[in-house]
Amino acid sequence: QVQLVESGGGLVQPGGSLRLSCAASANIFSFYVMAWYRQAPGKQRELAARITPSGSTNYADSVKGRFTISRDNAKKTVYLQLNSLKPEDTAVYYCNAQIGIGIPDVWGQGTQVTVSS
Repeated sequence: QVQLVESGGGLVQPGGSLRLSCAASANIFSFYVMAWYRQAPGKQRELAARITPSGSTNYADSVKGRFTISRDNAKKTVYLQLNSLKPEDTAVYYCNAQIGIGIPDVWGQGTQVTVSS
């Protein structure tokens, strides 16, 4: 019933910026906790940023101060602004929706971010 579609990834120079978008197809999107995860080559998937329905946010220490998560409930979209990108930020970035108790999380297909000179 819920689908997530990411966009905005690409190849960026170190120090550059990208803005990722995740569009949801849910009538009650405003009630979901939304998050961005990432999986770098050879590493496990990790939480990068999370935002609650009320707008509270938290970030991984590795991205704090450089990434910003936000949401537009009217557009049913969550964003991740990536600034001051480093080569170690290279990963597939996945949108995630926590629907509710007893309901499995919904994942997007992922979008590739590559930071390289």
